[in-house]
Amino acid sequence: MLEEQERIYPRPLKGDTVTTPPPALVPARAPLEGRYVRLEPLDAARHGPALFTAAHEPEAALRIWDFLYDGPWPTLEAYQADLRSQAAMLDRIYHAILPEGADGARGQASFMDMSARDGVIEIGHIWFGVELQRTRAATEALYLMLDYAMSDLGYRRMQWRCNALNAKSRGAAARLGFRFEGIFYNHQIFKGMNRDTAWFSILDDEWPEVRDILQTWLDPANFDTAGVAKSSLAAAMAARAPSERRIG
Repeated sequence: MLEEQERIYPRPLKGDTVTTPPPALVPARAPLEGRYVRLEPLDAARHGPALFTAAHEPEAALRIWDFLYDGPWPTLEAYQADLRSQAAMLDRIYHAILPEGADGARGQASFMDMSARDGVIEIGHIWFGVELQRTRAATEALYLMLDYAMSDLGYRRMQWRCNALNAKSRGAAARLGFRFEGIFYNHQIFKGMNRDTAWFSILDDEWPEVRDILQTWLDPANFDTAGVAKSSLAAAMAARAPSERRIG
């Protein structure tokens, strides 16, 4: 997967006039509702206990923090203090992820690095608790954020970036329809270690096809009675129409 991504080159540079500027709308701190999941603006008091449990128990959940800037935390109180800081940010909008049927939040994601004037936005600080990982609820949570930003708010570029060593995150980006753009080497110092950052994006002219593939995959008819998908989302994205980004 990683070697294949690194053979994809950026599409030709363009210097054409933008005749229709993006609407310059900032995402609202409002719920996003799907079939399998609900996203709610982060509330440290209400979401904190369930998020702390999902991110720290069982022990396997601690692997969530291997590639994130923060965490884990020693106590619920310390974690909730950090969540309060997240919820208060003006340049990021954090959401708690509540799967259908769960008794609380099981993950988190945020809108970040927002430049509404230019129509650029990023989904980041994503983590899923163990029971949310590799589920249609997890996929739908990110689809809801993508669709809100690209379809409803008219953004022209959706970004995804991650530690270049994080194979799971890079695979998730490709599965969601993001195209690999390249790596910033020696980009940051991360928990005392060098971080090379892999960059991905979905552009506005690519989004309609990506959206159709995601909607088809998320349709209830695509799942058997045990909730197992009948088709591969990764394969569908890999087979989609060639992009102008592919040269040669």
